Amino acid sequence: MKMIEKIGLGLFLIGITIFTVIPFLGTYSLTEDLVLANTKEIHQEKMAEILTPMYGQEYGSNFSFLSAFGENFNTYNDNLKAEQLWDQVIWDDYGFALSKAAASSPVRDNPWLWLGLSIGLAVLGGYLFNFRQYAEEPAGIKNNGIFHSKLKNRGWLGMITGGYLILFYILLYWFPAYLVNLVWMVEPVSRMLSGGPASQWFLYGLVYTLAILVMGVRMFRKYRGNKYQQLRTASVMFFQSAFAFLIPEILVLLNQPYFDFKNIWPLDYDFFYDYQISTFLSGGGMGMFMLIWGIMLIIVGVPVFTYFFGKRWYCSWVCGCGGLAETVGDPFRQLSDKSLKAWKYERWIIHSVLVLAVVMTLVTIVNYFSGFSFLGNVTNQLHSFYGFAIGSAFAGVVGTGFYPFMGNRVWCRFGCPLAAYLGIVQRFKSRFRITTNGGQCISCGNCSTYCEMGIDVRAYAQKGQNIVRSSCVGCGVCSAVCPRGVLKLENGPEENRIIDLPIIIGNDSIKLNA
Repeated sequence: MKMIEKIGLGLFLIGITIFTVIPFLGTYSLTEDLVLANTKEIHQEKMAEILTPMYGQEYGSNFSFLSAFGENFNTYNDNLKAEQLWDQVIWDDYGFALSKAAASSPVRDNPWLWLGLSIGLAVLGGYLFNFRQYAEEPAGIKNNGIFHSKLKNRGWLGMITGGYLILFYILLYWFPAYLVNLVWMVEPVSRMLSGGPASQWFLYGLVYTLAILVMGVRMFRKYRGNKYQQLRTASVMFFQSAFAFLIPEILVLLNQPYFDFKNIWPLDYDFFYDYQISTFLSGGGMGMFMLIWGIMLIIVGVPVFTYFFGKRWYCSWVCGCGGLAETVGDPFRQLSDKSLKAWKYERWIIHSVLVLAVVMTLVTIVNYFSGFSFLGNVTNQLHSFYGFAIGSAFAGVVGTGFYPFMGNRVWCRFGCPLAAYLGIVQRFKSRFRITTNGGQCISCGNCSTYCEMGIDVRAYAQKGQNIVRSSCVGCGVCSAVCPRGVLKLENGPEENRIIDLPIIIGNDSIKLNA
């Protein structure tokens, strides 16, 4: 490891360490004025009364503060639930808002300093480490020693990395009150972009985007001899930073609805929720454009683009989930399970999620236009279940936290309903395929090893079959790592796209059709 890489790694570790310590800094104290300012008007009087025992107390950590808050708040609600006074129960969770308001810490006093010492150092260190990768080696994809790596082959370092990611996602989705210092750290960035206060989602969006940009540099270095990989990496970096992060924040600054123009239902599962429709309809011309744009992407954009380019146009060039998987997750792509058993699970699980998303959306739309007379509050319960099980636990905790355990496309392969929708179109009505030259295949297995979607590419190549699997995201890495040029990503006529050749010796010798 060169000196500049060692310096980069050191800066990165220092930044991550400070980032991890920040949530534990400072003290917390609550006043009645803070309660009134950070609760809804209908709850202000009651919340001020419930939290009276906390006034004038100073708590040395967010753990003690939230423990006291939960004790008072939950006692009130539990008593009402025991008496079945459901209409008086306060269902809103004010833990995050009140923790953020009550925090007093050096991070809140000097957010730019701590932002630089944590995320800033991590980004700088990551850039220095990645920028010099493969600098003195000839062009070509290097995977030397990958199965001896303690990070990349389920070693102890990979276990720690996965555990850290899982813990971060659990806190982000379900216990954001413990991250208020981190949110205060990015407050000035949020004020600058959107004019509003930062939330845990702004923190996540910023970290997510910077991770893709920094690890995108690694992709440029590793795949510097492959123009397809270079362009694909540049595309996901652009769409994440511009469409997923900057543009939605700027729209809020301009008093327009927050909207990610590249997000498509059913991945954007709350697109047809009643509050979202109301936001679009109350957003004037721009809101109406967003609604029409989203619907046109679903019924026109997905089928048309997938017909001509396969699902790679979205999964490998546009999608933020795919962008993170292809940059941050690239070191773990070889960990995807290639077994037939995994493929069977994959097909059942991902299509079940798609069916669930479709059913939930249909029920939501019917309920909306019937004035919520159809199933009533059941719709909200369905939303909560889907948001918890699929939107949070699967897409977030498992989808990213399991990179070091199951590869970088766990969510895309097993859970993403949009990937299932795109895959159905790609399998049965698309011009895209990966063509194979069976006579040139030497059965080295590189293609199968580095297929992030768990496809046994070598099995197709040996038989000279086109690869038209619905799960294929067209990342092109199988073609890039092939030493013989056996594989090629192509868009061609639908005729003879699906070829069934169980036995083939060479390209034009013995063939046997089933």
